[in-house]
Amino acid sequence: MSKIPVYFMPGLAASPAIFERIKLDESVFETCLLEWEIPHPKEPLSDYALRISKKITHENPVLIGVSFGGILVQEIAKHIQTRKVIIISSVRSSVEFPRRMKIGKKTKAYKLIPMKLILNIESLAKYSFGEKVNKRIKLYEKFLAVRDLNYLQWAVESVILWDRNAVDENVIHIHGDKDEVFPIKYINSCIVVKGGTHIMILNKYKWLNENLPSIILED
Repeated sequence: MSKIPVYFMPGLAASPAIFERIKLDESVFETCLLEWEIPHPKEPLSDYALRISKKITHENPVLIGVSFGGILVQEIAKHIQTRKVIIISSVRSSVEFPRRMKIGKKTKAYKLIPMKLILNIESLAKYSFGEKVNKRIKLYEKFLAVRDLNYLQWAVESVILWDRNAVDENVIHIHGDKDEVFPIKYINSCIVVKGGTHIMILNKYKWLNENLPSIILED
């Protein structure tokens, strides 16, 4: 029997190193890691997703995306046939955004974010992983690979302006009940990980290693 290809997409500005503790049975699954590329000027998210989809060489893969990567894999799935789409610490539609993000979209306040300041590792870590990262900045240096101003401006705008306004029930959503970036009270329905924060790909990897195989294989 051929292995099931599973493609992982990291979160905003993050490197595929965030998946280093995720271990799937190599006799059943073939793990592939996607990474962020610098967007073209004013590149729509749909075009970017099409470009990244060209990196997927297997037919009918499983796509797993974290945070902004979860939004991206849903866009990639518009361009290719997938076996399953799974998102972690993310959202299935813009309706699930917290109030501050919805206000940011209406007021265009996101345009006022000083992106050059965010490029320092501490600010970028807070922006990508949430507020409670102070003690682990050295650790996050390893996980934040993309420190390009154009990418960051594009990524923030792409998230805020994401135009999917209805949840795709076929997308499987795994979410922590302590997620501070996308609070669970705004989430439509999901598989809840107790104590999971926005960085649970790093610190709840045991739960994911135990449960991802059955989630992927479930009909």
